[in-house]
Amino acid sequence: MAEARTIGSLPVANVQELAEACNSRVDDHQIPERYLSKDPSAEEVVAGDDSTRAIPVIDLDKLLDAQSSEEECAKLASACHHWGFFQLINHGVPDEVIGNLMSDVAGFFKQPLEDKKEWSQQADSLEGYGQAFVVSDDQKLDWADMLYLQVQPSESRDMRFWPTRPASFRRSVDAYSSEARELAYRLLEFMAKGVGAEPASLRGVFEGQAQGMRMNYYPPCRQAADRVLGLSPHTDPNGLTLLMQTSHDVHGLQVKRDGRWFAVEALDGAFVVNVGDALEILSNGVFRSVEHRAVIHPTKERISVALFHYPYQDRMLGPLPELVKKGDKVQYGPTNYQDFLQQYFTAELDGRKHLERFQLE
Repeated sequence: MAEARTIGSLPVANVQELAEACNSRVDDHQIPERYLSKDPSAEEVVAGDDSTRAIPVIDLDKLLDAQSSEEECAKLASACHHWGFFQLINHGVPDEVIGNLMSDVAGFFKQPLEDKKEWSQQADSLEGYGQAFVVSDDQKLDWADMLYLQVQPSESRDMRFWPTRPASFRRSVDAYSSEARELAYRLLEFMAKGVGAEPASLRGVFEGQAQGMRMNYYPPCRQAADRVLGLSPHTDPNGLTLLMQTSHDVHGLQVKRDGRWFAVEALDGAFVVNVGDALEILSNGVFRSVEHRAVIHPTKERISVALFHYPYQDRMLGPLPELVKKGDKVQYGPTNYQDFLQQYFTAELDGRKHLERFQLE
């Protein structure tokens, strides 16, 4: 993403190393105050093991099958409107490609801190190893480290931030990002079809554009797992996000709906997919960009990889005419997308408030 190359984040301590120090102490080693938030557990959280309260599951095989496609497209459109999230099964990305990537991401984070620092962020960029959305010296901090890379188009890559250890890391990222990009384009076609628009209408806005990859390491927090957050409540500024995690017995993602948090129990091998701000604007609110966060386990680490698919960045972004139904009020006026991103990345994460600033009265 172009904007990530001109916007930096204030440097903060490595959380993985901090967690190891806190978790290994026999005495009550204090968690620094900047990581302690208002008690996240005080808000109602709905367990994700109840099928009637779980985010929808979409089957790509059914989307591709002529006999079931129409019904599954309608289910997909409903998921994007009511939840803004869904899990995708039978997605077609080879298990080997996923396994290679997740193994190499875990291998990167297992390295000593000094080795990882070779790929650290620079002052004017979010790419590299470090943190994001740290804009002041007194704000609350997330209990996580990240490695962020722009991965597509391939000619836009800045290899200064691409680790060479593990040795297969770059190949794994390339193979995975290419497969997932094509999957995202297919989903955009089916999303458009699900609301009665031409399949190419959404794909055309995203095809060939920037794809960013954020690799997250969420260390355990034995002393205060209920008082720290791995990732603060936010929406994504892009169009479509595809998330994969290494272990499916550690659930950290939570999605907000009707004022309550719903825990997402990721299915083994499934992508967790969510609508971003750009798609809400393009669809005039038909698809919803929903607030979500990551919570921490007291004894187990969690590693996830999020792929962000962005629209044209040098365009005015607004509702596509074919997605504004007759008689509906236009909810968003034309928005300079570069300005939108600039404002997003230079502020603290704050739920849906950033997106709501761009809504028409």
